[in-house]
Amino acid sequence: MGPRSRLFVCFLLWGSTELCSPQPFWDDETERFRPSKPPAVMVECQEAQLVVTVDKDLFGTGKLIQPADLSLGPDNCEPLASADTDGVVRFAVGLHECGNILQVTDNALVYSTFLLHNPRPAGNLSILRTNRAEVPIECHYPRQGNVSSWAIQPTWVPFRTTVFSEEKLVFSLRLMEENWSAEKMTPTFQLGDRAHLQAQVHTGSHVPLRLFVDHCVATLTPDWSTSPYHTIVDFHGCLVDGLTDASSAFKAPRPRPEILQFTVDVFHFANDSRNMIYITCHLKVTPVDRVPDQLNKACSFSKSSNRWSPVEGPTDICRCCSKGRCGISGRSMRLSHREGRPVPRSRRHVTEEADVTVGPLIFLRKMNDRGVEGPTSSPPLVMLGLGLATVMTLTLAAIVLGLTGRHQAASHPLCPVSASQ
Repeated sequence: MGPRSRLFVCFLLWGSTELCSPQPFWDDETERFRPSKPPAVMVECQEAQLVVTVDKDLFGTGKLIQPADLSLGPDNCEPLASADTDGVVRFAVGLHECGNILQVTDNALVYSTFLLHNPRPAGNLSILRTNRAEVPIECHYPRQGNVSSWAIQPTWVPFRTTVFSEEKLVFSLRLMEENWSAEKMTPTFQLGDRAHLQAQVHTGSHVPLRLFVDHCVATLTPDWSTSPYHTIVDFHGCLVDGLTDASSAFKAPRPRPEILQFTVDVFHFANDSRNMIYITCHLKVTPVDRVPDQLNKACSFSKSSNRWSPVEGPTDICRCCSKGRCGISGRSMRLSHREGRPVPRSRRHVTEEADVTVGPLIFLRKMNDRGVEGPTSSPPLVMLGLGLATVMTLTLAAIVLGLTGRHQAASHPLCPVSASQ
């Protein structure tokens, strides 16, 4: 594969607005760590694999971690065998192994995964002395130019193969700036923000097409079939995330038929300290001259009018969103896959739909969240303080009055009255 591509590894701490820094992300929001140099985690993007080297002194405290506590990717791939004298732990996996996620952008092929440090108690102890850490890892390979080390093949190919190649579509899902002018380079948000997402299909020489977001889920890992999960789009194009207290919606009108934009209010999963979210969407296309229907639509819910409305097409195609039954089966894509009955796809439409993942999106709590929580607990403390002050004041007053009374009694003794004879 030519020269090795540039490495893009992002470590992020809670409360930081920096995208890329040599710091891993910790689940414990109150603890921060600055590794010594050279960095504790190094990644090398090679021709067909990525090599991850982890310093056993991962936390820079002098206490070495256990190689068995490290794993790579959603498939929990184990490190290479190493001697006890080695000061590092190494992983060497293929680009398509360990559950690595491939994302296609305009300029690069991005392979993303994560390094997980999940400490376990040693021996019979039930305590831990190191933190759980999750480090996002990305390898970017440029799409332009010849990136293969193999000899160039002849350009003549059968006509049938050429037609098939030209009809193959490339789908993408990108995080955009608020004005939709460019791709957002820092995937960090705070609660209360909105994530602007743009789904797109690159048609090449294909006939004009219209893109739809059939289904979207948010998960804590790149694997969209894991739990917990939150459904954003369901029932073949109903943006159900806008039904609750969110204002998530599709953007209308579209900039172009092959582009569909929508916003999602930032959230985090309850009872889970992780704040790295992956959004996976099932994208599909139809001919641009085909009228949208219940199976191919983009519908948003308006709280002001209390009804669903489509980006384009007849209004009645969104009525099924309220009942959750759209099309023939009326079942969401996620449920169909979970029950072992995937949505049937004809041979003709194999290249006209795809699952695309964007992430990790890192949702941070606001810096003043703790300040906001302070007043909620301060009134009881204030009342307690006032009560104690009142009791002390009354006690002092009683003591002063008692002492004053005794002093007056001593200064003016009562004289006995004798009866006259």
